[in-house]
Amino acid sequence: MTGNEAPRTRTETDSLGSREVPIDAYWGINTLRALENFPITSVPIAVYPDLIEALATVKQAAARANKAIGVLDAERADAIDQAAQEVRDGALRDQFVVDIVQGGAGTSTNMNTNEVLANRALELLGREKGDHAYLHPIDHVNRSQSTNDTYPTSIKLAMILGVRRLTGELERLSNAFAERGRAFQDVLKIGRTQLQDAVPMTLGQEFTGFAHTIQEDVLLLRTVSPLLAETNLGATAIGTGITADPQYRDEVRRQLQVASGLDIVTAPDLIEATSDAGAFMTLSGTVKRSAAKLSKICNDLRLLASGPQAGLGEITLPARQAGSSIMPGKVNPVIPEVVNQIAFAVAGADTTVTMAAEGGQLQLNAFEPIITHSILQSLQWMASGCATLRVNCVTGIEANEAKLAAQVDTNVGVVTALTPYIGYAAAASIAHTALTTSTPIATLVTAAGLMDEDQVQRVLSPARLSGIELATGAIPVVTEAMLDAEAERVARER
Repeated sequence: MTGNEAPRTRTETDSLGSREVPIDAYWGINTLRALENFPITSVPIAVYPDLIEALATVKQAAARANKAIGVLDAERADAIDQAAQEVRDGALRDQFVVDIVQGGAGTSTNMNTNEVLANRALELLGREKGDHAYLHPIDHVNRSQSTNDTYPTSIKLAMILGVRRLTGELERLSNAFAERGRAFQDVLKIGRTQLQDAVPMTLGQEFTGFAHTIQEDVLLLRTVSPLLAETNLGATAIGTGITADPQYRDEVRRQLQVASGLDIVTAPDLIEATSDAGAFMTLSGTVKRSAAKLSKICNDLRLLASGPQAGLGEITLPARQAGSSIMPGKVNPVIPEVVNQIAFAVAGADTTVTMAAEGGQLQLNAFEPIITHSILQSLQWMASGCATLRVNCVTGIEANEAKLAAQVDTNVGVVTALTPYIGYAAAASIAHTALTTSTPIATLVTAAGLMDEDQVQRVLSPARLSGIELATGAIPVVTEAMLDAEAERVARER
């Protein structure tokens, strides 16, 4: 290096000593140590944009509150506020580099945030990065705070954002299933229980059922969000409020509510709130519930589309890519399959959250980083899975109507609808004959003289069979003569 070249590093000092930090980095010595200590997942916190936005929002609210109560001067507070807003708007995301999984209950994430905001604020004030004698990551950016109240508040805000995104995608997916339900409302098919033929229904009813069950999860997820809007800001280390001005708690809640646009409330017991992870378990369990139900729907789609020749083949999924490197023409249900796998990962993440919540000790849960990673990943993956399922699969599903009609014509499940008219014994006989001869049910009933053609067609109409239109009017009387005649016919066939 010649005498005219600027140094490529700057020297920073913490309680453990001094280290050289890259001159252009907005992060500092605490982040450097975290990078060395936690090379775990190779997933930086920046992979979750909602988390970075939430961290900046909390720091912004803290700076405004500190200014309002007079514990931070306007010049520094305003610079921190502006730096936080820039991060909220998407700037400096590449500077949030610590691993999402870390020891220290989130301290490395908090310090990474403090350092980035401090150094950007210094630039805004016309000073050099690292001039912490003037504006310090802890003394100023972290004023009135500790990791133990800023980190859980931030991850809750991030989860609220993730829940909003997921519920939006779930609603769009529900609407897509509902649209297919309307398109298939007159397509009669045979329902199944325990993988065996049951009674008739419409394909529209099946898809409308998918829509409704997804909508239930939307409503349930929305009930969880208020639990995440509870903050322990002002609790500092363990909930006693040490180092925070008595005015800070109410002021920072007000400022966070304004900055986030959320109905933020302060926990009534800050000791409890600082150590409790109940809200995270509730959210994780609710997301797992939705994932499991969505996976079941995808199982159904794969079964209904199986074949196309040797399987059920009732519906056709959009062909998205070649399914085999050896079997020409094979197309696999790749979109439902990927959603299945997302559900497996979400279920595993929920187990991780449960164990991490249980593993906390005394006044703090040190394992919130893995809780954060597990839930934010689940929310992110579920939202993406819902989107691809809707766009690349559900909206393009077609019914194989000819095959379904042929199945209904000869399926013995249809005869259940005739038992009030012809009696159980005659219906059982008709079912046996249909199974052995593959003759349509309607043909057998009219041939036996049990009902005329108009009656059969009315009873076996799609609306009646599927329960959409309840039967009205008098039921034809099944006479003893009709039953005797049918019994004689059965005896002759045997």
